[in-house]
Amino acid sequence: MRERSYGAGFAQVLGALVLAFLVLPIFAVVPASFNRSSFIKIPPQALSTRWYEAFFSDPAWLAAILTSTKVALLATFISLVIGTLAALGLERVEARTKGLLTGLMLAPLIVPVIMTSIALYYVMLDIGLHGSVLGLALGHTLLCMPFVVLNVGISLARLDPSLPRAAAGLGAEPLYIFRTVTLPAIRPGLAAGGAFAFITSFDEVVISIFLSGVSAKTLPIQLWEQIRIEFTPVAAAASTVILIATVLLFLLVQFIRSRGAT
Repeated sequence: MRERSYGAGFAQVLGALVLAFLVLPIFAVVPASFNRSSFIKIPPQALSTRWYEAFFSDPAWLAAILTSTKVALLATFISLVIGTLAALGLERVEARTKGLLTGLMLAPLIVPVIMTSIALYYVMLDIGLHGSVLGLALGHTLLCMPFVVLNVGISLARLDPSLPRAAAGLGAEPLYIFRTVTLPAIRPGLAAGGAFAFITSFDEVVISIFLSGVSAKTLPIQLWEQIRIEFTPVAAAASTVILIATVLLFLLVQFIRSRGAT
C-alpha cells in the first residue's frame, strides 16, 4: 500500500513538472509586458504599465480586438447551430455509421490547418468573402464545430432516451420536445462547446492570415504584423490580453462542466 502511495505521489510530481514545463514559457509574456524599457527583458529591470496604455490607446489594436470579438461570436453562433444539429443527427444513426460520421466531423482537427487555410482562401475569393468578417467566421467555424459536436454529444449520451419518447407518446410536437426535454439536458454541452468555439476562433492565426484583409484584421493578425515589424513590449501586452481571455474562458468551461456534473 505504501509503495502505491509513493508511486501516486511520484506520478503527481512528474505531472506537475511536465505541466510547468509546458505552461511557464507561455506565462513569461506577463512580466515581459510590464517592462519600462523599449526592449523585452525577463525579468524586467523596472516595472511600468506604459505598454498597456499604448495598447489600449492605439486605434489599430482596439479595432483588432473588436474584429476578433465579432468573428468569434459569429463563428460560435454558427458552430452551435450546425454542431447541435449534427450531434442530434448522430444520435439517430447506427453505431458503425455514427463512428464514420463522427470521424468526418472531427476531420478539421486532424487535417493540417495550412491545407484547410489554402482551400478556404480560394473558396472565399471565388464567392467574394475574402477579407470580410463573415468569411473569417465561416473559416473559423470549421475548427470550432467539432468542439460543439463533441460536447453536445456527451450531453446527449447522458439523456435518458425514454424521456423524449414519453413526451412524444403524450402528443408533444418534435419542436416542443426539443425545447422542453432535449434542450435543458444538453445546455451544459452547449455552454462548454460554445466557450471552446469562442476560444478557438479568438486565438486562431493560420486561417486568419489567409482570410483576413485590411477591413477585417483580427487581434492575432495584428500581433503577428507587429512582431514582424518591431518586437516591443506592446506585443507582450497584446499576448497577455489574449492569454487572460483564454484562461477566463477555460475557467468558465470548467465551472460549467462542474455544474453540469452536479
